[in-house]
Amino acid sequence: METIVFDVGETLTRDDRYWASWADWLGVPRHTLSALVGAVVAKGYDNAEAVRLLRPGIDLEAEYAAREAAGFGESLDETDLYDDVRPALSALRSLGARVVIAGNQTRRAGELLRSLELPVDLVVTSGELGVAKPDPRFFAGVLETCGAVPAETLYVGDHPDNDVYPARRAGLRTAHLRRGPWGFLWAEDPDVLAAADWSIDSLTELVDIVKV
Repeated sequence: METIVFDVGETLTRDDRYWASWADWLGVPRHTLSALVGAVVAKGYDNAEAVRLLRPGIDLEAEYAAREAAGFGESLDETDLYDDVRPALSALRSLGARVVIAGNQTRRAGELLRSLELPVDLVVTSGELGVAKPDPRFFAGVLETCGAVPAETLYVGDHPDNDVYPARRAGLRTAHLRRGPWGFLWAEDPDVLAAADWSIDSLTELVDIVKV
């Protein structure tokens, strides 16, 4: 594998603070929104549907802008990273792999990720590409941006519908990460096990995969 591409939420970063901030903004208990996010995703819907259940007809783009204006916009710091992130990314780069972060995040999230100065070659988000997973144009855009060849690229993520299945259809190799709600929910699903080239419990396991 010459290029390793990482999803963001529940792959590199914990989502608990992100959803907690939305719950606080909407004025609902954090557990309520967290449970709704799990429920809609388990049904195959986008996790944003959880917010729409609480506020039918909400304009999410306008709400993002309102939060930013009120000083409650997106935030991301070192405490949001899983413990294995920096060691794994550093080890992969030391092996000569191109390391890329590419997920369904806003432009602002892309700026925040870059501010963490992670040991990566590129950070790109769906907000910057103008297209989001699982659209095949997302993966095509990532490959074009970093100059990678599909068959020599590994996409790592926790969500089968957004990560494993569409990356495989785009010609990439795939690793399903058993982490976070979606990673554990589908960890033993036969379709996921069949679609993923590897199933991993930690990002540090990728070092042996790249060595092979």
